[in-house]
Amino acid sequence: MIARGKVRDIYSVDDDHLLIVTSDRLSAYDVVLPDPIPGKGEVLTKISLFWFDLMADIIDNQLTELRIEDVVDDADICDALRDQALVVKRLRPLPIEAVVRGYLIGSGWRDYLDTGQICGIALPAEMQQAEKLPTTLFTPASKAESGDHDENISFEQVIELIGDELATRVRDVSIQIYERAAAFALKRGIIIADTKFEFGLDDDGRLHIIDEVLTPDSSRFWPIDKYEIGTSPPSFDKQFVRDYLDTLDWDKTAPGPKLPPELLEQTATKYREALTRMTAD
Repeated sequence: MIARGKVRDIYSVDDDHLLIVTSDRLSAYDVVLPDPIPGKGEVLTKISLFWFDLMADIIDNQLTELRIEDVVDDADICDALRDQALVVKRLRPLPIEAVVRGYLIGSGWRDYLDTGQICGIALPAEMQQAEKLPTTLFTPASKAESGDHDENISFEQVIELIGDELATRVRDVSIQIYERAAAFALKRGIIIADTKFEFGLDDDGRLHIIDEVLTPDSSRFWPIDKYEIGTSPPSFDKQFVRDYLDTLDWDKTAPGPKLPPELLEQTATKYREALTRMTAD
């Protein structure tokens, strides 16, 4: 193991490959909660694979043809992790989160209430919570150290970090992926309110999308039939858990509170439903 994120465990295979295992762990407000969501790792992996394939003509991705059986000798481990493990290219991650917003919600809504803007981008007056934004917004964030919170940064700061050409490419690709996915999801009764992507470079400087793509952990999915402007819509993603946590007397720092068993099962059901709706023929 070379890294353990809030959800993913990353193992070194060789100079060119990593093994990424997506666990059932759940994080909220950058804190890993003590109770896992049954089957979550498998759902996230399957959804990411679906989107990687759908976006393959837009950008290269981290996937390889190798399977866990090709890099792990223990048959029991392979059986246990097969559905939530990927052997991927070893790439150099960019130091930003590529956040894309289509609707006014979450930290964007809070920013708008305080400033009338999202990350310095001015919006029309008197917009309502969960309202569709006039245009898709790219609102990047810096990657935080473990235990810290990501911080919103300007596009100019992205340019300072990775250069003008690469920053522009990341912004444009992020918006293109989001808008294709949002249109696709609408046909399946789902609004993708916002999402975040991560990118990496290979040795030739070619951009790849990495980590996870348009999963319930990295995105807000809303059912169209429950969508109503002026409220925080119910969702298929971990916003379901965030809404519960907001009712608690918890300061959003570790350790996180335990979740009721019924909430764990409801959340697992939400994740499975997102997978089924999005990937059904």
